[in-house]
Amino acid sequence: MSAATGIGSMPGENFTEALRVVSGSLPDLPHLPELPARGAIADLTGRALAITAELGFDLQPAGWRLTDAAGIDHRRARSLLGQDLDVLEEQLQDYEGRLKLQVAGPWTLAATVEKPRGDKLLSDLGARRELSQALAEGVRVHLEDVQRRVPRAELVLQVDEPALPFVLGGQVPTASGFSRHRSVKAPEAQESLEWVLAAAGERATVVHCCAADVPIQLLRRAGAAGVSVDLSALGPGAYEELATVLDEGAQLYLGVVPSTGETAPTTASPLERVLRFLDMLGFDPESVAGQLVLTPACGLAAATPSYARAALRAVQEAATELG
Repeated sequence: MSAATGIGSMPGENFTEALRVVSGSLPDLPHLPELPARGAIADLTGRALAITAELGFDLQPAGWRLTDAAGIDHRRARSLLGQDLDVLEEQLQDYEGRLKLQVAGPWTLAATVEKPRGDKLLSDLGARRELSQALAEGVRVHLEDVQRRVPRAELVLQVDEPALPFVLGGQVPTASGFSRHRSVKAPEAQESLEWVLAAAGERATVVHCCAADVPIQLLRRAGAAGVSVDLSALGPGAYEELATVLDEGAQLYLGVVPSTGETAPTTASPLERVLRFLDMLGFDPESVAGQLVLTPACGLAAATPSYARAALRAVQEAATELG
């Protein structure tokens, strides 16, 4: 049977309400909400750095920077995550079923976070390896913590890598903006992802990337049990690789509802998109329904609260109709 979930982010600043909406709208695969409206300590990067072990970071005008010790904003990010997990434990401690957690991947962090003297960690081979390993250890500890809080949950780890295609293609700008960082070769990119995905142990994993040129084969070789994509953004070359994902029995998370909009999405549109997609690939919906998870195209942080609720309801109802 197919399922539905969110990518991660939700609008607003009230975590308790966001979790209530997510758990009520997505009974088969709720997720830990991210609320970027609360500031940099709660966005995709801030959340990942709150989890990362051993390393210290601080928030500068240009963004997050690696430091010798955790700065006040890094400590605030960790504290806020702890508070959110307390709420999660209170609301879902008796929950049984799949529960998804999200974390920014090592390459998105390396392309976002700066070295102590400026410019991205991406420019330093040693620093980016150290970051990847520290992130992997932090993910391991984070999963154990959440498992202790929600002991009956079947945790799913989602690694967000929106910047990975730009890293591989040498398209990440330097601090000056006049040049680009060197491209990272596929074997190194795969190795860092392997470390983070392996931290999940036997738990299910999925890598999310909403770019047109998602490196699907690289993600699978790195150990991702599933791939999450924005169906409307994919280039035509990705369809054959997605067919291979289904042939291999892996999970496929399909973004089928826009992340923002003026009118509330309905069930019919995402369901039609999925059926058309499967028809193009030559798959019978009944044969692969259990491998499919329907999602919004990306995070819902920029949506209105009413649209976000409608988007989650639409993907859940479409998944139910799909069977």
